[in-house]
Amino acid sequence: MGVNRRQFLQWSAASGLLGNGLMSQAATLWTPQQEARTLRMLNLHTGERANVTYWEKGEYLVDGLAELYLLMRDHRQNLIAAIDVGVLDQLHCINQLVGNDQEVYLISGYRSPKTNDMLRGKSHNVAKHSLHMKGQAIDFRIPKMNLRHVHKAALASADGGVGYYPRSGYLHLDVGRKRRWSV
Repeated sequence: MGVNRRQFLQWSAASGLLGNGLMSQAATLWTPQQEARTLRMLNLHTGERANVTYWEKGEYLVDGLAELYLLMRDHRQNLIAAIDVGVLDQLHCINQLVGNDQEVYLISGYRSPKTNDMLRGKSHNVAKHSLHMKGQAIDFRIPKMNLRHVHKAALASADGGVGYYPRSGYLHLDVGRKRRWSV
């Protein structure tokens, strides 16, 4: 059974998912004059697209965050979870650094424990305690951009983990402890 946007917003407000308690205190990499933070994304598994302003005039926008949470859900289980705004802010910063105004291709956002276990059974590159299960990680690529160039931007701007998967053609970004790896 799916959850529509209105149901998700009502549930999120009631549970406090969209409150300040879940939002990380990500380092601000923008000037006070910046008016908005927008992400354009394509979920490669569902074909869903979003062009979402999630932060504007110093505030995170509930509707924008909810739209991103829905897009970044575990599509295998159809489960939605809040995504740490630090991940979104870092992705936005990477877009700014590389001059990207195209869609970011989402490979993986939130993963339920069940999905994570299934993926671990298929690949040794999936962590048992993946930050995807906490909504604190994203796997992505930016089409028509050199992955190595995007990786360098991620290393320059990320406060957490950055994984480089050149053979698979994507990057991992998370808000966990600062670390780097390549597979």
